Amino acid sequence: MTELTKLQQLQRAAEQRILILDGAMGTMIQQHQLQEQDYRGERFADWNSDLKGNNDLLSLTQPQIIYDIHCAYLTAGADIIETNTFNATTISMADYHMQSLAKEINIEAAKIARKAADTFTAQTPDKPRFVAGVLGPTSRTASISPDVNDPGKRNVSFDELVEAYVEATHGLIAGGSDLILIETIFDTLNAKAAAFAVETVFEALGLRLPVMISGTITDASGRTLSGQTAEAFYYSMNHISPFSMGLNCALGPDLLRQYVDDIAQVAECLVSAHPNAGLPNEFGEYDMQSAEMASHIQEWAESGLLNIVGGCCGSTPEHIAAMAQAVKHCSPRKVVQLPVRMRLSGLEPFVH
Repeated sequence: MTELTKLQQLQRAAEQRILILDGAMGTMIQQHQLQEQDYRGERFADWNSDLKGNNDLLSLTQPQIIYDIHCAYLTAGADIIETNTFNATTISMADYHMQSLAKEINIEAAKIARKAADTFTAQTPDKPRFVAGVLGPTSRTASISPDVNDPGKRNVSFDELVEAYVEATHGLIAGGSDLILIETIFDTLNAKAAAFAVETVFEALGLRLPVMISGTITDASGRTLSGQTAEAFYYSMNHISPFSMGLNCALGPDLLRQYVDDIAQVAECLVSAHPNAGLPNEFGEYDMQSAEMASHIQEWAESGLLNIVGGCCGSTPEHIAAMAQAVKHCSPRKVVQLPVRMRLSGLEPFVH
């Protein structure tokens, strides 16, 4: 029997069970209570700006911490772990005057995740683990003005986003990512720039990886920050033939459910979700415990909404372990096949 490719292994695993994504990287980093000097390390001891809070930089200065976090999630049952690259673009790294390090951070973060995934796959070859190279939303938005008095103003262009995402994607692939995850999308135009950049890199390298797309419903309006409903967002991004589409962040599983359901009813691909551990309290902390979160997720799975599930802000390996246990006997959602119709989207879907 010939050895299966990584894509074939991933597809087979997704057919057999609900895949488990990892939980929050930032939540775990905060538990280490790192100080300025920890972020700097020896290499950046004399850097001319504060670096505390630049979690992506830790892939260079504290790689063992990042590796251990990956291992904790893999031990909890994760099939897919996310690279520590949420802000590793030239645009977001500009906050620390570290634009020149963006590609290196993506490469090294992917290598750390690759090492952890391969270590666990070697221990149980019948359960391969996969690395999702993360492209975050950046700290800017292409659709919305940063100045309420000037609606036409923009602080970033589509081409600037594409350039930043192309560099980051090259780094993620060079470091050994199995998938590309465009996540926490609050602005669909940013996501389109990321998708265009990823496609550009695929063409340049002569390869293709599965692409996961995950948007963010910002509040009880049920819309992204740029105004789209979940179904409209799906129609906006479906043209790239994603491996999965879904939602993450902003809301806990209790409030996010209806919007995941909206996507699950129309997505002709896998559906993913990694909600927060509830809503933040007055101290910015997340109070939903693992048992409660797992209970919600089990109901989602039993209702046929899920192919891939994990956690976002506030979630820990304990949350992921509880979710993995809750869904292990549940069948993965069956991908829908919709009748051929014209499906368009503005802020809301239009089906004719």
